[in-house]
Amino acid sequence: MDRRDELVANLADVRTRIAAAEHAAGRASGSVQLVVVTKTWPASDVMLLADLGITEVAENRDQEARPKWEACAGLGLRWHFVGQLQRNKARSVTSYADVIESVDRPELVAALDRGAEEAGRVVEVLLQVDLADPPQPHRGGVIPVSLPALAEVAAQASSLRLGGLMAVAPLGEPPEAAFARLARVAEDLRVKHPEAVVLSAGMSTDLEAAVLAGATHVRVGTAVLGGRPALR
Repeated sequence: MDRRDELVANLADVRTRIAAAEHAAGRASGSVQLVVVTKTWPASDVMLLADLGITEVAENRDQEARPKWEACAGLGLRWHFVGQLQRNKARSVTSYADVIESVDRPELVAALDRGAEEAGRVVEVLLQVDLADPPQPHRGGVIPVSLPALAEVAAQASSLRLGGLMAVAPLGEPPEAAFARLARVAEDLRVKHPEAVVLSAGMSTDLEAAVLAGATHVRVGTAVLGGRPALR
């Protein structure tokens, strides 16, 4: 089986899982967007994915994402940045990322706003929520009690658009419970920010639980591309 055939088979499996999860949750077919996490994989895989109908891909390191984005220019892809982000990378990332999913502090919002303004772009941002109790700051994310203040800062940024929330299921806890909490946090956020409709949650191992909780986007890497190579 060559690489294209492998991706065709894996994508079919993942799409079947998403469709089954939508049905089980009583949601409309096609209501969940697949974002393929291409970190550590070469640009040639991204090109194959685009040819197979994938429109959204995600990266987590600027030094890997930028050259990959450049190599895949013109393919009509929407690029998500999902890694923890330092302020000194904000200018670079806002020059190519369409969605930045890992926004978790006001200082980063300010840096991203400046970067997007310099690039002449409006960039969508998702606020990453730390769902763990106690919090797991090493994984990134704002604790729920601090989310309203951060949302206000993001909503007021002139070159950013508040799209919604992102979260990763905490370690050592069933994802169903964590994503149910995320759904409540998202519902509360939309009271004041009705435009913040995106809920990015769920990965290869727990996408069904995320869809059940209302995820609009699932971020899948391994189930599509295979086990991560040590170095690419």
